Amino acid sequence: MGNGVREGQVDFKRQDVEPATSTHLPSEGIQEQKKVLNSLMSGALAGAVAKTAVAPLDRTKIMFQVSSKRFSAKEAYRLIYRTYLNEGFWSLWRGNSATMVRVIPYAAIQFCAHEEYKQLLGSYYGFQGKALTPFPRFIAGSLAGTTAAMLTYPLDMVRARMAVTPKEMYSNIVHVFIRISREEGLKTLYRGFTPTILGVIPYAGLSFFTYETLKKLHADHSGKSQPSPPERLLFGACAGLIGQSASYPLDVVRRRMQTAGVMGHTYSSILLTMQEIIREEGLIRGLYKGLSMNWVKGPIAVGISFTTFDLTQILLRKLQHSTNVER
Repeated sequence: MGNGVREGQVDFKRQDVEPATSTHLPSEGIQEQKKVLNSLMSGALAGAVAKTAVAPLDRTKIMFQVSSKRFSAKEAYRLIYRTYLNEGFWSLWRGNSATMVRVIPYAAIQFCAHEEYKQLLGSYYGFQGKALTPFPRFIAGSLAGTTAAMLTYPLDMVRARMAVTPKEMYSNIVHVFIRISREEGLKTLYRGFTPTILGVIPYAGLSFFTYETLKKLHADHSGKSQPSPPERLLFGACAGLIGQSASYPLDVVRRRMQTAGVMGHTYSSILLTMQEIIREEGLIRGLYKGLSMNWVKGPIAVGISFTTFDLTQILLRKLQHSTNVER
């Protein structure tokens, strides 16, 4: 009798434990899917808002990067004003539709990948649930940027073409793809890919590293777990300033190679492109042309991007939490 009671108790406990284990795993999977979806949605919105805000400055910068004209703030203003007079106000956003087609998946993939790489590196280095140390923090950002660039590069190529050509040349994004494929070959869609990746590694790495580091320092010194929106904007602006300054010469080379087919140049490699730019325009005036505009545009765009991502993430988590409570 005594043994029978004990066995019955053991069986009862097993039956009680097993269902709990089987229902726990799917809930973890659902939570992970929600987390990834939240990151994708937040990243997409962050990229769209940031790029639309600085689109006129972005287009102006590209037009200087691909020409041999000397850059100055005065000349940039004149170019914007002439474009407005000759082509209308909305022409300042020409190519922004192509930018959105590229930047929405790019930003979504980059921010989502960054969250996943942080988690993977945290597990690998034993920092699960804690902030990463500096080197893994830089690696997570670089890997996120590289992943996004590899998957969306042809869209960046199309956007650059639309930004520097008259609207009569390409009617829409699909038309750009068709004409480039037919007249220049499919390989042209990846022209400038190598300098892009070489530029993305320091740019994305330093941007995410700087932003995450400033947030950690803020938390350590202020005692607050989260910075305010203005503080996020400031941290993002610092991240953009450092990241873009470090990778800017490769950005100029990338634009030259992307638009070579319509600008009357033939750039075959990164080194030859750099040599030609330096020979014709000089080291600083050529490879850093438009950098001062990037010091205005870049911090604004990156600050808006990081802040929008963080605040959207927080909002989505609150909405999901309130939905779960109601259930």
